[in-house]
Parts: sequence; structure tokens; C-alpha cells
Amino acid sequence: MTGQTPPVLAVERLGIAFGGLRAVDDVSFEAGRNRITTVIGPNGAGKTTLFNLISGALRPNSGHVRIDGREVTGAAPAALLRLGLARSFQITNLFFGLTVAENLRLAAQVLEPTVRAFLPVRRARVARARVGELLERFGLAAKAAELAGNLSHGEQRRLEIAVAMASRPRILLLDEPTQGMSHGDTEDTAALIRALAADVTILLIEHDIGLVMSLSHHVVVMHQGGKLAEGPPEAVRANPAVQAAYFGHA
Repeated sequence: MTGQTPPVLAVERLGIAFGGLRAVDDVSFEAGRNRITTVIGPNGAGKTTLFNLISGALRPNSGHVRIDGREVTGAAPAALLRLGLARSFQITNLFFGLTVAENLRLAAQVLEPTVRAFLPVRRARVARARVGELLERFGLAAKAAELAGNLSHGEQRRLEIAVAMASRPRILLLDEPTQGMSHGDTEDTAALIRALAADVTILLIEHDIGLVMSLSHHVVVMHQGGKLAEGPPEAVRANPAVQAAYFGHA
């Protein structure tokens, strides 16, 4: 409406088909600023494909993606990163042969002015300062010189979130950040995500329903490529259609 601030992220009637399969079908929702919006649904519901459309990995056949009211539909991931949208992936996406600090520095290099892009690494002052901030915030300072491949699974997932945060994004997409984690690591990651919401709008895919209910401000339920329901966590959980499609009972 006129006079209202546009949502930080708006998805409008987004869709894509692969042959005769509508992988994402006419999906619309908004992500509130500094809120945690979680996308849930059975396997094959289209959640990761939706993330791929929003983050520029795929170009939609229909619909729109807007950041702060600006049309960004189909923009490349690098362009979206410059506009403040960063993403982690379902499968850990790190340089295992580099140290924790080197992984972070590569991601933080985008913060350096263009005129400094070809200077030696030791002179990348902005990126190096950001690495120091991230090592402290994510509890990785003691592991800075450790190869990423030698970290535990929980530490690798935490590092991947730190890498996504290196560019100081305004919108952070996290695709199953607790997948494969122990209970303790899951709780630590949940606390970290809650804390990050003070600085960034978070769009999350998560299968742990207990975590979804405790962590989310808003939940979007997908089923067979479409949006089945959305709303506050408890309202979504009480929805009979969601119970039948997702929880397996009416």
C-alpha cells in the first residue's frame, strides 16, 4: 500500500516447471525484517528449488522476487550478494583444503573496495578485520588455523553460516543448517540463528519441527510445489490441512 515500507523480501506467484513437473507452483509470501521465516514441507515439496529461485541459482518461469521493493527476479547470485542476499546450502559448501580463516577471508573479500581487489592478501584490511569479527562471533577463534576439512560436522556447519555472513548481508537464506547435527550442536546452532536475527532477516528450511516451532516467527508450508499454508508457528501446526499433508494425521 502507498506510504508503507516494502517488505525486505517479497516472493510473488513464483513458479518453475521441469518438463511436466511444476516444482514450484504459484508461491507467494513475505519475509519480515529481522524475523525468522521458515519453509517446511515433505521431501520433494519444492523447498530447495524455491530457495534456488530466490537466490538466483535458477531463473523462474513466472512470478517475481523483490528486495525492499526492488525487482531482482532472475538476477545472478553475485548481483544478489551485492544487494544484500546471501545463502548457505543443504550440503556443506566449504574449501576443505583451506583453513577456517582462509575460508572466511575469501568470502569477506567482497567487502574490499574495487580499487583494492588486486592488492596482496595481507593488505586486505577490511576483509581481515571482518574475519576477526566472525571468528569471535561464531566461536571459531581457536580453530582459525585449522583446515576446514578437519572440523567436526557441527563446526563445519557453523563455519558455513559464518561464510554466508561474511559479506554483511541483510537477508540470509539457510538450507537445513542443522542437518546431521547432534542434539547439542542443534541447540547451539538454534541459539546462533536467534542471535543473528538481530542483524539480518533469515529465511530458513528446516525439518526439525520442534526447532521450527521454537525458532520461527512465521512458517510457510509447501506441498507438491505449492504453498499449503502460512502463519505463526502454532497456527500452522494446528491447521488440519497441514496436519494431514505434513504430520500424517488429521
